[in-house]
Amino acid sequence: MKSLKLLLCIFVSSIMLFSCKSGPFNLLKPQTPHQAYQKKISAAGLDQTAMGAKWLANAQESLQNAVAIKLPYQEKGYFSAEKNEAIAFKFNLLKGQKLQIKLDRKQISGFDVFSDVFESESGNYKLLASADTLGTSIQLDAEKTGLYILRLQPELLGAGEFTLGITSGASLDFPLKTANRNSIKSFWGVDRDNGARRHEGIDIFAPLRTPVLAVAAGTVTRVNTNNLGGKVVWFRPNGKDYTLYYAHLDEQSVTEGEAVVVGDTLGRMGTTGNAIGGLPHLHLGIYTNGGAVDPLPFVDPTVQVLPKIISPTVALNTTMRTNAKVALLIDSQQVSLPDATILRITAALSNKYRIELPDGKVGYLKSNQLSSISKPLCKQTVSTIEKVVFDKPDSAAAVKSTLKNGEMLNILGSYENYYLVVNASDEIGWIEK
Repeated sequence: MKSLKLLLCIFVSSIMLFSCKSGPFNLLKPQTPHQAYQKKISAAGLDQTAMGAKWLANAQESLQNAVAIKLPYQEKGYFSAEKNEAIAFKFNLLKGQKLQIKLDRKQISGFDVFSDVFESESGNYKLLASADTLGTSIQLDAEKTGLYILRLQPELLGAGEFTLGITSGASLDFPLKTANRNSIKSFWGVDRDNGARRHEGIDIFAPLRTPVLAVAAGTVTRVNTNNLGGKVVWFRPNGKDYTLYYAHLDEQSVTEGEAVVVGDTLGRMGTTGNAIGGLPHLHLGIYTNGGAVDPLPFVDPTVQVLPKIISPTVALNTTMRTNAKVALLIDSQQVSLPDATILRITAALSNKYRIELPDGKVGYLKSNQLSSISKPLCKQTVSTIEKVVFDKPDSAAAVKSTLKNGEMLNILGSYENYYLVVNASDEIGWIEK
């Protein structure tokens, strides 16, 4: 612990010294908090140290080894200074959804966490948004349907507890005053005219002449009438690459070129066009340069609720073992673990823990599948002339000590061909089975 504190002083002093020389920011090329910190590490020469090089490598490797999750997602996690770690989560978003990320940490000095969101495609990572725990939460609109990654990485030797919440929802307001998912009765892709065409939008039902509203601030680009849509209004939100199409209106309340804000009335619901004789409804479409896209993710009023954290958080950053043969969930795949497998608890969520195996693999187990290692599984006496104790379950790992013939050991658990043991001096390490 003393050596860790000494390293912390050296690292912090080096980075602060560079910060004073280089100035607080670069006016010519804005950097994310993570990029700025990475530059300080390299400029201070810390990238030539084992710890600094590992921090830089972890930033990239975590993206390649991102853990698959489903939204909404919430966990209470812990970063260990000794582990010098980073974690990344990958999840799917639909074009038009708004991603919201909230990261809170316990107020511990020297524990800043960098958050970065990437779009992932064919092994390439495009940086979209960034923050640190001194800033605000991250919000962004998904510009395309695909895989996204959130990376969390604390500063060098940063350690502490954090709470992460990730949700997705609509990026636009609902086009009626009362937002009700049940009012949407017809969805994208449904056959029309006996399969001759597909429904390129959603239909929202309400009483005749219900006001239909602007879902964002923007400009009315066209107000006209056509055979299918009847009385229609075209509306383009500010800064967006798509146009919204309001159809079957009984009345159009705006003019072409008019600027509107969220909640302004664009018209009143009706049955014009090919909706004559049917129930009053709004056909809402969204069009891009590439054609029509599903409007539902843009306006779906469903509010995601973060799942409660039920698993005991006292286990964070502790070593535990499985209490039976279990199935570890890794990227939606189940991997069998034998009884008494040793692992570390890195986060608590719902009724599960996010865990890390001794070889670095990350996955999820139910909290009731794990037990403390406070009580040994059994005792064993060293029966060879000497027994090498490693700091990891790997023959290439550093040697911690050598046990003599006749020494008594407590076996705490195992991983692959190694036992985790503790001797009479409370020294913990790994020995070959």
